[in-house]
Amino acid sequence: MKTHRFALICSTAVLLSMAGSAIAQSTYPTKPVRWIVGYAPGGGTDLLARAVGQKFSEAWGHPVLIDNRAGAATNIGTEAAAKASPDGYTLFSPTVANAINVTLFPKLNFDIMRDFAHITNLAKIPNIVVVHPSLPVKNIRELIALAKERPDQVRYGSPGIGSPQHLGGEIFKAMADVKMLHIPYKGAAPAIADAMAGHIDAYIGAMSSTLPQVRSGRLRILGITTLKRSEAAPDVPTLAEQGLAGFETASFVMVSAPAGTPRDIITKIHGEAVRTLGMRDIREWMIKDGSDPVGDTPEQVTAYLKSEIEKWGKAVRSSGAKPEG
Repeated sequence: MKTHRFALICSTAVLLSMAGSAIAQSTYPTKPVRWIVGYAPGGGTDLLARAVGQKFSEAWGHPVLIDNRAGAATNIGTEAAAKASPDGYTLFSPTVANAINVTLFPKLNFDIMRDFAHITNLAKIPNIVVVHPSLPVKNIRELIALAKERPDQVRYGSPGIGSPQHLGGEIFKAMADVKMLHIPYKGAAPAIADAMAGHIDAYIGAMSSTLPQVRSGRLRILGITTLKRSEAAPDVPTLAEQGLAGFETASFVMVSAPAGTPRDIITKIHGEAVRTLGMRDIREWMIKDGSDPVGDTPEQVTAYLKSEIEKWGKAVRSSGAKPEG
């Protein structure tokens, strides 16, 4: 009799717990949601967060407010998000900078893996390798051959030391077993300008900012840095296709919440993110901008971020890169 009564109590507790979870998910949110972005307004991460956040607002009936916390290579915004209450009313967008910063910075006031519940990867953003049209190469194999023929004479530019483009170049050099001279710039605009002027031979840059110069004929594209071809440029082969098996140095934009955020709320946010990424207007806008929509599971994106930290950490250590400024 006692055993039966105990089982009944346990069953009732489980049912009440499930009911409470369902109620919490169905009522969330009941007030505005803050979405922290570690960059200034107008950049790719900010624009994506605003576009997805607007769809969340429309679905939930409560505003999603973008909170730009730029500075210290996204560390200011990341720390603010890590210390926020884990109640579902603060979201954050980790990017490739967060994977790099684990090794690039000697000390951080947060742990990107421990202090967050990672929900999904919204987008994977390829970089592309371009050269000035005067350089006598038309694909990655020819660039590798030229670099072997002229050690430390082929100059490649990036938006800055420690950037994913710089470190992607270091990974390229290691996998291709070549020596190339890295020329860092203070941002993408001056690097692209010097590439078009022929002051540097090659440039590794974000597809969104570099592809227009390719289409205008001022730069020649050699390859894309994701494992799969991009829908924005389906005719462009990957570096992996051109002999560098397994090569991938893409940027990404995730959505995460502070660790401890209730699982049912995480599940609701994940479902809304996947639904949003499937919308025709969002998908077409992202692809046109050079981003590939993702929408993986919390488990998948957490494993992905862990692997990215390991990959970029090796590149930081081998390059000797230090934080700028």
